[in-house]
Amino acid sequence: MRSKLKRLIRAALGLSRRQVAGLLGAAIVGLGVAVASAAGRAALATSLLALLLVALPAGVVHLSRRLGRVTRANREAVRELRVLVEQLQRRVIAAVEKERLAAGDRHLELTETLSRAERLTGRGAELLLREQTREIEALFQLFQQVSPRAPMPAGGSLNPTDLLGLHNLAVGRRPALTVVLGGAGPAAVWLGYALAESGGRLVVVELDQARAEAIRGALHEHGLAAVEVRHAPPAELTVDGRSVDWYDVDALDGLTGIDLLVVEGADAVAPALHVLGRRLADGGAVVVEAPTHVAPRQGGFGLTEQRRVSGRWTVLAHPQSPAAAAGKPAEAVK
Repeated sequence: MRSKLKRLIRAALGLSRRQVAGLLGAAIVGLGVAVASAAGRAALATSLLALLLVALPAGVVHLSRRLGRVTRANREAVRELRVLVEQLQRRVIAAVEKERLAAGDRHLELTETLSRAERLTGRGAELLLREQTREIEALFQLFQQVSPRAPMPAGGSLNPTDLLGLHNLAVGRRPALTVVLGGAGPAAVWLGYALAESGGRLVVVELDQARAEAIRGALHEHGLAAVEVRHAPPAELTVDGRSVDWYDVDALDGLTGIDLLVVEGADAVAPALHVLGRRLADGGAVVVEAPTHVAPRQGGFGLTEQRRVSGRWTVLAHPQSPAAAAGKPAEAVK
């Protein structure tokens, strides 16, 4: 009996309030029928029994309606879940297809790149070998023309072909005064040897104090004490209405009658001609990095491109200048 009661309590604990109220109502009506029958009140018992019979179908109808709503809700949830799964499948398929196409494109690009690399490898290696051979030949020619008294300085931005071009130009033109703007140590030493034979004067202008001291030390080791190294700190200069960073012009005092002016860097050509162009000697020339464009009306002083020399250099001179055609050095390295 106790176990049944416990089961009933557990079952009741899982019911809703409406369900508990309905069960209690049915129990009360059933108890009323039993009491009325025992008391001999058949009419009352019949009425209560009729009420119970009416309430029972009503409860069944209510329960069926509720079950119908639950069923419909479940169907709707299943339908929504199905739609969600289908959308997720479509997105996954689209993402996989997109990645597959992207992988195909990358594979095609990689294949084309490898094909181009295979075609160009041989050509690139050939060009590199030619360039290295040209630089080695230029270096041999330099040491054939000069017998250094000390180890030549290394470094700098000039290749052996560039140094050979400057050396041959200085030997061929035999300038009385050569000014080098931004000359690194190797260029100053090679030009110092080239001008020492002709007795020409060489002035190297350097922005940095430490580099200027290093160039002086290299020249001293080679016994080229006649070469002058000037330290010209950076200063602002106005050229054609705009300000540029250049050398302090006060450090260039006394440099007149320049036969050969060497300017390293394409951006330095305009300020160099602006300050030193009028100081060129008759027949003087300017050596700049090629390619360059100097307009006579924009500070070019009538200088035009005359010819190319070995390395990166281009000679600018007056078209009618006799010195422009004189003393052409042999250009063994092209």
